[in-house]
Amino acid sequence: MRDKRKKFVELTEARVNRAIKDIRLIGNLANRSAYDYSEEDAKQIFRALQKELESAKSRFTGDAGGKDSEFKLGGQ
Repeated sequence: MRDKRKKFVELTEARVNRAIKDIRLIGNLANRSAYDYSEEDAKQIFRALQKELESAKSRFTGDAGGKDSEFKLGGQ
């Protein structure tokens, strides 16, 4: 049982730190001097992130998780 806990902690730390880094990189896209985006683009990004976060959270509370899906920015 201890090995399962150790593996959980190891994977969790790596994955959460990677997710935090990637979220910070997404935040860098807000630089208007480097990128052109609409308010709707930003809303789509955060809706997709929130949806996945809620899906992951529900899996920890015993609810079934949603399907895996890939984000695509609409209105390109």
